[in-house]
Amino acid sequence: MNRIPLIHISRRKDIVWYKAWLIRIVAIILALVLCGVITMVTTGLNPIKVYAAMIDGTFGTTRRIWMLCQNIAILLCISIALAPAFKMRFWNLGGDGQALMGALGAAAVMILLGDKIPNGLLILIMVVVSIACGAIWAVIPAVFKARWNTNETLFTLMMNYVAIQLVAFFVIVWEVPKGAGKIGIINQNTNAGWFPQVGGSKYLLNIIIVAVLTIAMFIYMKYSKHGYELSVVGESEPTARYVGIKVRKVIIRTMVLSGALCGVAGLLLVGGTDHTLTTTLVSGRGFTGVMVAWLAKFNPIYMVLTSFLIVFLQRGAGEITTAYSLNQSYGDIITGIILFFIIGCEFFLNYKVSFRKSHKEVA
Repeated sequence: MNRIPLIHISRRKDIVWYKAWLIRIVAIILALVLCGVITMVTTGLNPIKVYAAMIDGTFGTTRRIWMLCQNIAILLCISIALAPAFKMRFWNLGGDGQALMGALGAAAVMILLGDKIPNGLLILIMVVVSIACGAIWAVIPAVFKARWNTNETLFTLMMNYVAIQLVAFFVIVWEVPKGAGKIGIINQNTNAGWFPQVGGSKYLLNIIIVAVLTIAMFIYMKYSKHGYELSVVGESEPTARYVGIKVRKVIIRTMVLSGALCGVAGLLLVGGTDHTLTTTLVSGRGFTGVMVAWLAKFNPIYMVLTSFLIVFLQRGAGEITTAYSLNQSYGDIITGIILFFIIGCEFFLNYKVSFRKSHKEVA
């Protein structure tokens, strides 16, 4: 006689939105409880005060709120750039490199043309060059994938390291003063190539630009013909070919878009806020953006929430390590536990766990 297993896991056909969010909220609460227990056991601190410090470190002052919004904007920009590629099942891990190349293009224009042309024209050239640099860096692995079916995961990952070395080379070429090993603030005296301030803040323009791009990407992916085609390619390439979709064209076109938006992120960093160029300028947002996009199910609007969550945890973790003189690893542990629960709850959104009901066997 076949025995019924104690635990049966089956894929859910669908789950209503409020149940999905209820599962996520329960996961966050459980994560906070576990983090609180770990905090008390390992440090002796009151977890309520620790969580209050995280909130204060993120929202405590006007400047902190602006920094939060700026960090969300840059992370969101890279996340929406990666979304169409991942929706197409093209595993683009090159967001860091593509954003760095966009930053390199913007910095090059600022340094080489900063005192030669009007500021409006200079910014326009920066925009074009940054978008072109990001798109070119993304289209190289796309062409190889489309024509020779190379592994895009490794290809885009390796392109990150090439981009880092290119930036490192030009940092030495443009270093100020010579021998300093860094560029410093570009055009600090003239502000040539610096984006204009909106509402008295250097962050607001970046936030507005990313908000517009997010809405545009949502419309593009959900309602446009191109968005439909990349979804079909992601579901099944043979099916896409059968219905007449040119798969190679879709792959290259989508990666051009992805790289271009990553280039915009680099532009916003150089022209909008940081006004410098370093190998660590992007700070790993290309990899964090993968998690942001995946948690949001590649929906650009939901990515606003997931970007906020990630940035809040990062900034909050940094605050508690500073406020309580804890090791940086402690903040990383708290962040990791919360993210583990959030990511783990996705299993229960996609699968249903059933237990065997007890019953008497009939002879």
